[in-house]
Amino acid sequence: MALMFPRLARNFIKNGYFPTDEPTLERALTALAPSSGAMCILDPCAGEGVAIAEAAHALGREQVKAFAVEYDAERATHARRLVDRCLHGDLMDSLISRQSFGLLWLNPPYGDLTRGVDGNIGYQGQGRARLEKLFYQRSLPLLQYHGVLVLIIPAYVLDAEFVGWLTRHFADLRIYRAVDVQFKQVVIFGRRVRQREQVPEDAKTARSLLLQVGQGDIEAEELPCEWPFQPYTVPASPVEPEHFYRVTLEPEQFADEVQRLQGLWPSIDTHLGAAQQLPRPPARALSHWHLALALAAGAVSGVVQSKNGRTLVVKGDTHKEKSHQTEYTERDDGSVAETRILTDRFVPVIRAWDMTLGSPTWGQVLTIR
Repeated sequence: MALMFPRLARNFIKNGYFPTDEPTLERALTALAPSSGAMCILDPCAGEGVAIAEAAHALGREQVKAFAVEYDAERATHARRLVDRCLHGDLMDSLISRQSFGLLWLNPPYGDLTRGVDGNIGYQGQGRARLEKLFYQRSLPLLQYHGVLVLIIPAYVLDAEFVGWLTRHFADLRIYRAVDVQFKQVVIFGRRVRQREQVPEDAKTARSLLLQVGQGDIEAEELPCEWPFQPYTVPASPVEPEHFYRVTLEPEQFADEVQRLQGLWPSIDTHLGAAQQLPRPPARALSHWHLALALAAGAVSGVVQSKNGRTLVVKGDTHKEKSHQTEYTERDDGSVAETRILTDRFVPVIRAWDMTLGSPTWGQVLTIR
């Protein structure tokens, strides 16, 4: 079966990205068969989207909805042209409905997990902390029961912990060596089942084989050109995922929204009640007491000119001070009790900058208490 979709011209290994080679992809697709209903399939580490797009084409494009998640901006842009829905972002920063997909195509980033600035590696397992394990743990709940897994990882990642997960979560496990041996990749097929549905002898046999491949005791057979067994049937998905979005906004999306909405400035009058209205006059003329109180509160400030021509720039404020008082009381037994009383006092202060030409205090700041 020939592949349909082109790859990026600059498709190279970078930051843990190891794209599936075309012969391996072409042969792996022969192991899949469609069901009669509508299917939803997912690649949570989609790269340029070619693998999941080829899978959708092989299963029957008309009845398949292909979903993808990709961290790299350039590859995500390319993937959007090939799939139905693509998230540009980190899988760990996404919200996707559980058990919504009949096929999980997982070729995760390769490498060891590193500690963040808080010293946490974000991995709860007991074995070696690897990116492959982290993405497997995050992706597994998205696959529906009896759904099909296609997992492409380096063989040496298959330690006892990872193999234990696979044999508990999947039946009909098969492992093959990728056609391109440069990165020592293996392709693992499985069908997700509940643990109570497992056949103990089959799980034990699969565990032994996977461990031997992971430890390098034996080498897996090369992926056959034509699938020699009953193909893995991708089950129909009852409904499309209810949730499929990233938690944080994409930078480009956020910029577009800001440009479109222009923030709150166009509607500032509506939100802040600052619509153009004629100010209403006060109920009565302000008395000297009102003016003093407004000055002390800082509500009135600016240039003030008296009738005799004196010009001041005034600014009022009020601050809190504590007054200290000590009282002594003689008790019945002759002892003396000392009581300290702290009282809050609100002190108004009005400062005036004398701008009257020819005034003795011209240019000075006067304080009125």
